[in-house]
Amino acid sequence: MEYFLFTYPNCEKCGAIKKILAEADLEGDEYNLSQKESKMKIREYLAILKRDEKGGIMLPTLVLQEAGEVKAILNTQEELRDWLKSRA
Repeated sequence: MEYFLFTYPNCEKCGAIKKILAEADLEGDEYNLSQKESKMKIREYLAILKRDEKGGIMLPTLVLQEAGEVKAILNTQEELRDWLKSRA
């Protein structure tokens, strides 16, 4: 299982998810959306990302993949903890 974590600077929710990921046994990459290459990467997932009531992409966004197939898109600490528990 690998992940792509899309974050934004000074985002408390992003920091909380990063802390949980650091304790989990997952390989992945973080993409800071203030950088051009990160904005290009997130475009690969635009069709499946969760959006808020105004249509904006919810951050943080954690894309979990296995063998190149998206298995989950998570946006909160609770979703990530529940997902990790389901794998235990």
